[in-house]
Amino acid sequence: MILVNNPGAWAHLYGPLAHAPWHGWTLTDLVFPFFLFAVGNALAMAPDAAVGRLADPFFWRRWLRRALVIFGLGLLLNAWPFLGYDGSGALQFKELESLRFMGVLQRIALCWACAALVLRLAGVRGAWSVAAALLLGYWAACIVWAQGADPYSLEGFFGTALDRAWLGASHLYHGEGVPFDPEGLASTLPAVAQVLLGFLAGDAWRKRSSDAAGWRWLIAFGAAAVLLAALWQGVMPINKKLWTSSYVLLTTGLAALALVALGWAMSRAMACPATIISTSRSRRKRRVLPFRSICTNASPTK
Repeated sequence: MILVNNPGAWAHLYGPLAHAPWHGWTLTDLVFPFFLFAVGNALAMAPDAAVGRLADPFFWRRWLRRALVIFGLGLLLNAWPFLGYDGSGALQFKELESLRFMGVLQRIALCWACAALVLRLAGVRGAWSVAAALLLGYWAACIVWAQGADPYSLEGFFGTALDRAWLGASHLYHGEGVPFDPEGLASTLPAVAQVLLGFLAGDAWRKRSSDAAGWRWLIAFGAAAVLLAALWQGVMPINKKLWTSSYVLLTTGLAALALVALGWAMSRAMACPATIISTSRSRRKRRVLPFRSICTNASPTK
């Protein structure tokens, strides 16, 4: 992402390291949704913390603190550096009237907080229903509250008007030439569904990782999500900046398949020996030791 955001010359971008201009996707457009998928996976790795009693005071303290810290760090990054130059070239503090409220960390904070609440209220089974309702509801909202003939255009998207009214035009992202935030309020709803789907995939992986049937389930889950996205994009285009429901399914499916590939690679590495090449001042020599020896810092056999 450092290369994506700082390419050196914007006129000479390497295609895969650039976001899609509007509809469609590139490899770069997979990074952020994979992070949200991983947030859901992380929730699944601590099931006792994710699913439990809603009246637990420890949960509420931790939930509020974590959400505020992550959201606050996002605001801090948006405000940094706190100084800027005015028209005369003099240093001055940045005005809060132009501080962007939303961003990547802010979305992660909101999505994690909402997903954690859903899991506390509805449990694992309820997460399926809520995720489906968010994706379908967002699709319906885009059509019903469209601001023009094309509900998936910059000005036709209902979330653009919503963000300008609730957050203020001066507090939105202006990289598209007009006040429009790709991490706005409306498009956060399907992103919450992505975290829930990440939780469900991670929960299945945690429970069935040692079972071949579990891996087949995860492959089927990923393939089905990609297939549904391919079918859905005919009426709701794949679009990262609007975080459309078809985009959620596509990236969730690819993330699930990537999780399977990673698990397979790890199992192969655990079963096969690894080759370590070490260099000394006098000579270069090759040592072969089992992968488990690497993990346990065991001494290799010369």
